[in-house]
Amino acid sequence: MAGTGVFADVLDGEVYKYYADGEWRASASGKTVAIVNPTTRQTQYRVQACTQEEVNKVMDAAKVAQKAWARTPLWKRAELLHKAAAILKEHKTPIAECLVKEIAKPAKDAVSEVVRSGDLVSYTAEEGVRILGEGKLLVSDSFPGNERNKYCLSSKVPLGVVLAIPPFNYPVNLAVSKIGPALIAGNSLVLKPPTQGAVAALHMVHCFHLAGFPKGLISCVTGKGSEIGDFLTMHPGVNCISFTGGDTGIAISKKAGMVPLQMELGGKDACIVLEDADLDLVAANIVKGGFSYSGQRCTAVKVVLIMEAVADTVVEKVNAKLAKLKVGPPEDDSDITPVVTESSANFIEGLVMDAKEKGATFCQEYRREGNLIWPLLLDHVRPDMRIAWEEPFGPVLPVIRINSVEEGIHHCNASNFGLQGCVFTRDINKAIMISDAMESGTVQINSAPARGPDHFPFQGLKDSGIGSQGITNSINMMTKVKSTVINLPSPSYTMG
Repeated sequence: MAGTGVFADVLDGEVYKYYADGEWRASASGKTVAIVNPTTRQTQYRVQACTQEEVNKVMDAAKVAQKAWARTPLWKRAELLHKAAAILKEHKTPIAECLVKEIAKPAKDAVSEVVRSGDLVSYTAEEGVRILGEGKLLVSDSFPGNERNKYCLSSKVPLGVVLAIPPFNYPVNLAVSKIGPALIAGNSLVLKPPTQGAVAALHMVHCFHLAGFPKGLISCVTGKGSEIGDFLTMHPGVNCISFTGGDTGIAISKKAGMVPLQMELGGKDACIVLEDADLDLVAANIVKGGFSYSGQRCTAVKVVLIMEAVADTVVEKVNAKLAKLKVGPPEDDSDITPVVTESSANFIEGLVMDAKEKGATFCQEYRREGNLIWPLLLDHVRPDMRIAWEEPFGPVLPVIRINSVEEGIHHCNASNFGLQGCVFTRDINKAIMISDAMESGTVQINSAPARGPDHFPFQGLKDSGIGSQGITNSINMMTKVKSTVINLPSPSYTMG
């Protein structure tokens, strides 16, 4: 159970502690932040409301710990990460319980997220040893006009203190996708978890604590964004920010100055369907891509751009599949569960009502109970409807009928987002050409968008983000190149 057994140190009465300098602590503020269960809409947990002074102390400790950690042998860093991964997977059940109650993630998917996170940490340890164990040698006479009198040795060194801010929908997996690369690269890590998902993240951090990482190397601060949000992201002790979320990331990027950024800020992932596509495959992927975890995924299918000739058939097939989805609480492993907050549900409803007023075809009756919204396919959506452009982050999917491939590409590229997209066709030549034309960080051919496997590059264009993720890219991003040049007194040539 959450907050019991090996996790008992994380809980203080009815309030979860924050983690600093190797200890679980209660905030001097005496204040807490409530975490509301999306299903019951009642307070499920409470976490500490940390103060700015406590953030300062965390940053000071992180800076000191990082210096020692950077001198820790690479194999030892990897060994501790492997140990944390094993502990994380061993305690998947209580962490998954938190995900079910905090973010209404279906029980089986909650367990999968924790196991996947452990696998990610282990892979990161192995990949880090490969990447960081290699350097590069350059000799000066490879550039015109130079003799061989200089040898340049370059390697990757840590940036310093990494601030990691994951989103509510994957508070464990998207946290470790930042934590693992930061630590293997020799950085220290300060985690600011989302409010919804904070307790699951605290349990995850305790697994790293149990693995025996040095004090101060990993910290986890909870609290109100209005009090410590900007204070964290603009803190002079931060040397790198890895953020996954929404519009807040744009504000962070404007304030961050010279701090390296890694950001994924959402998407309006387009699914382009051609006449020659396998329509059963299309329907299955639209349902999987658009409605798994109630559409609360950055890489969810957010708009279907389908050729008119096959639109009726695909819509019929999708509707048949939607009718079979189980709607209900996450504890029952329902396919569609409540969205994360009432404000999210209200936003989704606003998009639905706008589409209704403007004449969209409702393939199902719109139905909502509290935060629970039944799956809804909207056909004959037009570009003047908000749902055509805005990201609902819920189980509502618009279908826009097109008469040419060019029309579909134009709509995709007119979006301010550019995270992922997908194209369905049996013609690989067409698929490659459409992929090249789509302004998206990744284009999936004959499959719904997805982040992963976790070692694949993952990036967005335009308002969808800055930089690239994926284990290898994250390790590289959280390091900088350091060169040492050996100057010889005279040119040196080997073997004669």
